[in-house]
Amino acid sequence: MSNLAMQPLDSYSSEDSEQTLFDLYQQVRTASEAICAPLETEDYGIQTMPDVSPPKWHIAHVTWFFEAFVLKPYLKGYRPIDDAYDYLFNSYYQTHGVPYPRAQRGLLSRPGVENVYQFRQHVDIAIADLLSNAPAEHAEEICRRMRLGLHHEQQHQELLVMDIKHILAHNPLNPVYRTDLRTPTEMRAEDLRWQSFPGGIHEIGLSDPSAFGFDNERPRHRRFLEAFALANRPVTNGEYLTFITDGGYARSELWLADGWSRINAEGWNAPLYWRRQDDGWYEMTLGGMRRLDPNAPVCHVSYYEADAYARWAGARLPTEAEWEVAAEGRQVRGNFLEADYLQPVVDQFFDEDEPLQLFGDVWEWTSDAYGAYPGFKPLDGTLGEYNGKFMSGQMVLRGGCCATPESHMRLTYRNFFYPHMRWQFAGLRLAKDV
Repeated sequence: MSNLAMQPLDSYSSEDSEQTLFDLYQQVRTASEAICAPLETEDYGIQTMPDVSPPKWHIAHVTWFFEAFVLKPYLKGYRPIDDAYDYLFNSYYQTHGVPYPRAQRGLLSRPGVENVYQFRQHVDIAIADLLSNAPAEHAEEICRRMRLGLHHEQQHQELLVMDIKHILAHNPLNPVYRTDLRTPTEMRAEDLRWQSFPGGIHEIGLSDPSAFGFDNERPRHRRFLEAFALANRPVTNGEYLTFITDGGYARSELWLADGWSRINAEGWNAPLYWRRQDDGWYEMTLGGMRRLDPNAPVCHVSYYEADAYARWAGARLPTEAEWEVAAEGRQVRGNFLEADYLQPVVDQFFDEDEPLQLFGDVWEWTSDAYGAYPGFKPLDGTLGEYNGKFMSGQMVLRGGCCATPESHMRLTYRNFFYPHMRWQFAGLRLAKDV
């Protein structure tokens, strides 16, 4: 047996950290529960659209992940608190079993919130037991799955923030999630400038075999790029408002055919959560209804809207290779979940020699469809369903956002959403050929 609970992270990871594996586990689990702490009990069970999951389901699902992929295979004698949870809280792992229908998660009044937290406690105790008495022959695989499970839970922390915002925004009372969120300082956005990057053969993707990364970030490979220029910052609310007042949503020549069909079918005329009132534009935030800040990065736009704006501006969206080349060597810092704004803000880390806000604030749409890198290999077994099965019909976003945990972010992270989706914290940065 080996004691993984007290094993320093840097003994099996390239990350420099004095935290032990169980310390990190407790930290991540506590952060998830802190996100839910401001909720009323009634908030936990609401599902406002098929893509939104009730907060109660998120809290249970990330617990199920550790039970299904760590405890059941490796903790001898482990007994689930309820066998039915394996069906209710399986998200999409078809090789594990038949998942409960995603669009019906809001129909699950039972188990109740208290039962779900009891489930979490049950699994937390079992994880502590396993890590303290891990079978030596499986220690490396247990560590690998634990790290994956922790990053998986951090993904759901961001999803929780997204989904809670969508849930509260559908309430005509405009409820406030938290009254103590940090309030952005009024600042003027930097003038838009272009920064040029040379063409040639560049490498992208995760190269360090010991560093954590999802399977879709590997292998590192070469891409040829023509010389390009990238805007020094994301597009702002004020700039996007100019697009709106110039008839951007009424000019078919600016839109992809699918996008034009979508905005007409759904009546889009502004980003999600924008609301026009007699005295101007407002937006619904997790701190309640606020007057639109013209200097902050525009947020909650679909790929279709981002692409139409870029065309209107006489530019284009960057490819994901261009984005990664521009961000190579930059410090991963910015307005992440821990900054406690839960809203994009004007750049807080000004440096005129590099593009601003590449990390944090808003996920930036790229022009690339989400697909496999050359030589891509999914994880073995059921965990191979984690990313590979979604490589169809979606677009890549880069850089993280104001709801992404900072320790979860890295240069090579590839997020992906369908082009019509906009409840995620997504914005855009312009690019052009040189």
